[in-house]
Amino acid sequence: MKLAVVGGGSTYTPELIDGFARLRDVLPVTELVLIDPAAERLERVGGLARRIFARQGHPGRITWTGDLDAGADGADAVLLQLRVGGQAARDQDETWPLECGCVGQETTGAGGLAKALRTVPVVLDIAERVRRRSPDAWIVDFTNPVGIVTRALLTQGHKAVGLCNVAIGFQRKFARLLGVAPDQVELDHIGLNHLTWERAVRVAGEDVLPRLLAEHGDAVADDLRMPRSLLDRLGVIPSYYLRYFYRHDAVVRELRSRPSRAAEVAAIERQLLDMYADPSLDEKPELLSKRGGAYYSEAAVALTSSLLRGTGSGDIRIVNTFNHGALPFLPDDAVIEAPAVVSPAGARVVPVRPLEPLYAGLTASVTAYEHLALEAALKGGRDRVFTALLAHPLIGQADHADRLTDALIAHNREHLTWA
Repeated sequence: MKLAVVGGGSTYTPELIDGFARLRDVLPVTELVLIDPAAERLERVGGLARRIFARQGHPGRITWTGDLDAGADGADAVLLQLRVGGQAARDQDETWPLECGCVGQETTGAGGLAKALRTVPVVLDIAERVRRRSPDAWIVDFTNPVGIVTRALLTQGHKAVGLCNVAIGFQRKFARLLGVAPDQVELDHIGLNHLTWERAVRVAGEDVLPRLLAEHGDAVADDLRMPRSLLDRLGVIPSYYLRYFYRHDAVVRELRSRPSRAAEVAAIERQLLDMYADPSLDEKPELLSKRGGAYYSEAAVALTSSLLRGTGSGDIRIVNTFNHGALPFLPDDAVIEAPAVVSPAGARVVPVRPLEPLYAGLTASVTAYEHLALEAALKGGRDRVFTALLAHPLIGQADHADRLTDALIAHNREHLTWA
């Protein structure tokens, strides 16, 4: 089994490698290729990856290359974890929207649109080259904004599934709080990527969400950085990213008062790369846990195994894929994040109970924005950028959308062929 990781030079890759090594019975990788244009980073990350495999006794072969076509040739699955423009572009995404009083975040709002405009054309080019080299390969997309990028891939006919670590993070957190094994926890997880709610938490078929909130609501609220009273009133657990909607103005004040997350991550990455260069290091360092993306490796292994080795009946995984009527108020080709049956035939969302109006309204609004964002990413043009920003519920005012459009184009001109 050959896997390729595009963006393999990421400082996060050792987390992924550690998961492949530990879970080799679930996903028996024989060849793993790390693909990245950053040669020096790739050398350091690749060297550590080999040492991790060796320490854990994994027999698989790890190589690395800057040549996408060669690296993807013959791959059974290709994992996408790239960041167009690097942390420097992310830093801009997180700062210039604040000038208009709008949240600065790399996947939500104007910053998320900027990332989508930079990323979608690059990902589609990569996917087309993968299709030429390995027409049967599955693409597992972890590249943000996952919902928009996955929709771009699926609408172009690629074999793709989007993956986010929010659901597995909740599953592991709730399991610890409840004192049960993670595989005993089943989530009623529904919405869009970075716009989801846990409407039930089941253990042995019983919904323990009310008990979870009653006994551990303070801990959950602290993690989400939302008021405990809000969780009690909702009776559900929203994803962390809902704080940008539910507490927008407070978050803007907070973000204006401290360095960007991109600046923090860039500093962590510099330390990690120095550590990776140490030939005696043969395990992921503790510092990597501060980089973000917890449990992505476990989720990636489980999803890839289901796509490549799954049974005829399929496995239930929480993924990003076409709606296909699961949420009737959305178009069939909207990409939602929900439990789906995953097998070598693909992913199909399982039937879900109707989404309550409080959540359905926001979901419909953000879906419309994502449709317009993809149009802007595929076709370009100032008017399309403006329209997408105007549609976004975190912006929604014409003068804000005008200013943000100009700022977005100015900060991303080198990445926008039409600008």
